[in-house]
Amino acid sequence: MDSRESKKDEIILRQLDLIRTMSERNLRSMSGDFWGGPLRSSEPKAPEQPVKPIQPENGNTPQKKHQEEQGPSAQEAEVPPPEKLEDLLAELDGYVGLQAVKQEVRSLVNLVKIHQMRREQGLPTPELSLHMVFSGNPGTGKTTIARLMARIYHSLGILSKGQLVEVDRSGLVAGYVGQTALKTSKVLDSALGGVLFVDEAYALNGGGENDFGQEAIDTILKAMEDHRDDLVVIVAGYDDLMDRFIHSNPGLESRFNRFLHFEDYSIEEMMEMFRMRCKKGCYTADEEAQRQMRLLLAEKNVNPRTFGNGRGVRNLFEKLLVRQADRLAGMETVTREDLMVLTAADVQSLREQE
Repeated sequence: MDSRESKKDEIILRQLDLIRTMSERNLRSMSGDFWGGPLRSSEPKAPEQPVKPIQPENGNTPQKKHQEEQGPSAQEAEVPPPEKLEDLLAELDGYVGLQAVKQEVRSLVNLVKIHQMRREQGLPTPELSLHMVFSGNPGTGKTTIARLMARIYHSLGILSKGQLVEVDRSGLVAGYVGQTALKTSKVLDSALGGVLFVDEAYALNGGGENDFGQEAIDTILKAMEDHRDDLVVIVAGYDDLMDRFIHSNPGLESRFNRFLHFEDYSIEEMMEMFRMRCKKGCYTADEEAQRQMRLLLAEKNVNPRTFGNGRGVRNLFEKLLVRQADRLAGMETVTREDLMVLTAADVQSLREQE
C-alpha cells in the first residue's frame, strides 16, 4: 500500500512539474503582448545608456578612430535595419480596438510621407513636429503604440535607430540641485535616434518650491530643440492630468501639438484579447467557459482605471492558468489535450476567488 501511494505521489509531482513548465513557457511568450497584436520572434532592444559623441566637421573623433580599429561597436550592432512600413501598418491593424488611434497614426504617416516628397521636389516644407501626447487610462496600449511609432519613424528614415526608452519621474528627477539635469541628460542620450516615452509625465510638475521636476522638463525641452532631427518625445498619462500638464508650460504647449486619446476597451474587445491569448498559448475555451469569462470581466471592469483594461485581461488570464493547474494536479493522469483546455469550472473557480 505504501509503495502504491508513493508511486502515485511521484506521478502527481511529475505532472505538476510538467504543468508548471508549460504554463511558465506560455506566459513568457505572451508577457508583453496583451493588446492582441501579432507576436514577433525578436523585439528590437534599446541600449541601456548609449552616448552619442559630438562629431566635429571632419568626423574624425577619437571614439570613431577607436571604433574603426576595434570594428563595429556593440551599440551599432544592436541597431536593427528599418522594417517595411507596410508590415508595421499591418501590425498596427492587428491590435484589438484602438480604431481612432489607428486612424491618427495612418494620417500622421501620410503627412510625413508627403512632407518628404515635397522636400525631395524642392518645395517649401514647414517644420514638422512629431512629438505627441498620449492620454488614457492604464492598459489601453499607450506604450505599445509608442514602441510601434518608434519603429515606424525608423522605417520612414526620420529616426536613425528606432528604439523606445521608457521612463517616469523617478528615472529623471534626482534629490539635489544640479543632479536632475545630469540624470535626465543620460536618459536623453540613450533615447537619441529613437523615442523617449515619459509615462505619467504630469508628475514632473506641481511638486513645490524644492521640487526638481521642472529642471527635468527644461532639460527635455532643450534636447527636443537640439536634437529635433533625431529625437521624438512622447508624454503619456491620464486625460485631465495630461491636459493640465501641457498647458502649464509655454514650452510644452509649443512643442506638443499632437494628441492621441486611448479609449477604454469594451467587454467584447477584452474578450477578443482573451481569445487571442488562448490561441497564442495553445489553449481552448468552450462557449460556457467564455460566457463565464465575459461575466467575470463585466464584474471586474466596473472601474476601467483600476481594472487596467488590457493589463487586467492579462492578469485574469494568468490567474486562470493557476486555477487550471490546481484542477489538473488532482487528476491521476494528464493528457496533452487536458493541458490545452480551460474549462468553465476553471473560470467559475476564479470568479469565486476574485
